[in-house]
Amino acid sequence: MYIKRHIEDVLTGKKYIRGAMALTGSRQTGKSTVIEHIFKTSDMNTVVLDDMELRALAKTNPKLFLNKYKTPLFIDEAQYAPELFPYIKIHIDNTKEKGAFYLSGSQRYNMMKNLSESLAGRVGVFELLGLSRREITNDAFNAPFAPTDEYIGSRNPKPWEYSELWNVIHKGAFPELYSTPDINWNSFYNSYINTYIERDVKQIDNIGDEIKFYRFMQAVAANSGNLFNVGGIANEIGVNHPTCEKWLSVLRTSNLIYLLPPYYNNVVKRAIKTPKLYFLDTGLMAFLTKWHNPEQIEAGAMAGAFLETFIFCEIVKSFSNAGIDPKNYLYFYRDKDGNEIDFIINYQGSLHPVEVKRNSNPSVRDIKAFRFLDGDTVYKRGAGAVVCMNDNVLPLTEQDNILPVWYI
Repeated sequence: MYIKRHIEDVLTGKKYIRGAMALTGSRQTGKSTVIEHIFKTSDMNTVVLDDMELRALAKTNPKLFLNKYKTPLFIDEAQYAPELFPYIKIHIDNTKEKGAFYLSGSQRYNMMKNLSESLAGRVGVFELLGLSRREITNDAFNAPFAPTDEYIGSRNPKPWEYSELWNVIHKGAFPELYSTPDINWNSFYNSYINTYIERDVKQIDNIGDEIKFYRFMQAVAANSGNLFNVGGIANEIGVNHPTCEKWLSVLRTSNLIYLLPPYYNNVVKRAIKTPKLYFLDTGLMAFLTKWHNPEQIEAGAMAGAFLETFIFCEIVKSFSNAGIDPKNYLYFYRDKDGNEIDFIINYQGSLHPVEVKRNSNPSVRDIKAFRFLDGDTVYKRGAGAVVCMNDNVLPLTEQDNILPVWYI
């Protein structure tokens, strides 16, 4: 069963399309499935560079490779043969063909580096994360989240049952878990980890001790929503700081984690400048941290971290699926006095603070840190929100609202 992805409109939209289109994302988020579904009735050629013979040809004789496979051409796992990119550039420059090449890959940072060097100005790059809650529920709404009156007024979501939230947090967002309803959750994630280490990690770096790397993944998952603490993670699993930094880079390269930068300016001089770390799939996070069912997560010590991670992932997806790179818009705030804002969305010239709470009845005390944005000299302070389990949109102040989680 195919689930329609919101990124389809971006990949086929005239305002986005260039000579080459690249779709990145972690393993099994559905990159190749989306592209093949969009062009299922066309004469597009498809090549998968997991095939070692094809990869060897692409790397050793890229010109011959591109002569053999005519455009439009979809190259899956394109990061394995960056030697192709200069020749793709030549083709685009000579023919001016739009949509000549579609590229996908599960190593965003490696692929981005090579694309920016070889195909600058000729490639549109987009990221596909796991299924958003909007996609799972077949909700066509596809605007990036910002807690403005305009956004709230245009959003008309179907309310969730409270238990549904924890079910989807535990299940995660990989498409196969929804297209194959009888799939075993534990077996899926166990297979995912094994395949990830064997096929992706070893392509990026020689990690050496696979068991210790798995423990490292567990430690990172347990720290989702916390400040990026290399020393703490390194000490916990017994590796040195350079190894920990290298392994974190591996997780970023393969799109499993996100480092959220802090927002700071000249007015707020005590702001902490360390990023926050987020896992990009709560199901994988639950598997790694040994929370075996939704009820355990809801009642457990990490419930707040899971909820914050889930909301963060949904906000990121709302931007990515609309063709907008979230890295240019999303921040957090924390200062040396312990004041904190979970998320700051810098959108359309305003800073929109967002706090996430498990309870259903937040108060003005929960947004006291929002005031630190009032004196910003570059951007004005826009509408804010507390995202929680309340059933209704309610005013908290003249500028801020209580928002149900299903408004994301």
